[in-house]
Amino acid sequence: MQNKIIKAGIIQQHNTADITDNRNRLSEKIKTLAQQGAELVVLQELHDCMYFCQTEDVGTFDLATTIPGEVTDFYSQIAATCHTVLVTSLFERRQPGLYHNTAVVFEKDGSIAGTYRKMHIPDDPGYYEKFYFAPGDIGFEPIQTSIGKLGVMVCWDQWYPEGARIMALKGAELLIYPTAIGYDANDSREEQQRQREAWITIQRSHAVANGVPVISVNRTGFEPHPDNPAQGIQFWGSSFVAGPQGEYLCQCSQEKEETAIVDIDIDRSETVRRWWPYLRDRRIDAYSDILQRCIDKTRHN
Repeated sequence: MQNKIIKAGIIQQHNTADITDNRNRLSEKIKTLAQQGAELVVLQELHDCMYFCQTEDVGTFDLATTIPGEVTDFYSQIAATCHTVLVTSLFERRQPGLYHNTAVVFEKDGSIAGTYRKMHIPDDPGYYEKFYFAPGDIGFEPIQTSIGKLGVMVCWDQWYPEGARIMALKGAELLIYPTAIGYDANDSREEQQRQREAWITIQRSHAVANGVPVISVNRTGFEPHPDNPAQGIQFWGSSFVAGPQGEYLCQCSQEKEETAIVDIDIDRSETVRRWWPYLRDRRIDAYSDILQRCIDKTRHN
């Protein structure tokens, strides 16, 4: 029996304030990857625009789009034209005053296969996402596509093993993380590299712990702070694909725009899980404490 191989394309891009230009460049890269055989293409987080969460500005809500809407029509047409499954990341306007950071997955015919609303929302200097996004309310549900079940999550979700585990337990064959993360210019070079390595390590650990491949696509380039152009975020790129033992199948540079196609052997997960049966040996009878915010041993009931 032949193994199930998915040809996955990733796009690591530097964005500018010109949304039309960003979309057009993505469109051309998607088409090129499809011509090279990609049947799945994954884009970075909030790929249409600059990473606007560096500041809190109510005018920025004008960037949001309904789903479905004009923006999803744009990517739907690309997916259908290229006959590829496409993972996008959009600023969703759900209703007046309610917005989400939402991944939309398009099927090869351009239809929407499913959506995922970012569950974990950060609120840190330069990443003021709680101002813009309500936490997701769909949960951790894999999205069924013609190439398999995709466990799509978004950026800050990638630090949490619980989401990865739930996706895997529900049958996700791939874990996918569109991302926007970079360096704080005030940190030392050593601290910056520790953060980048931690980001890579935690996601590779999701592959190992669950026996599934991981695709992580980050943006690259410097994006200035709107109020102080000398400050901003240097996005660290480093997009990668890992196999079910955490092994690198592809790793991009830190500072360059790049595209890549990676052959992912989906059936290898079955073999790896037979060798390392972590799911079999889970002590589900002993994990109830994980549902607590804090386990205070001094508390008296």
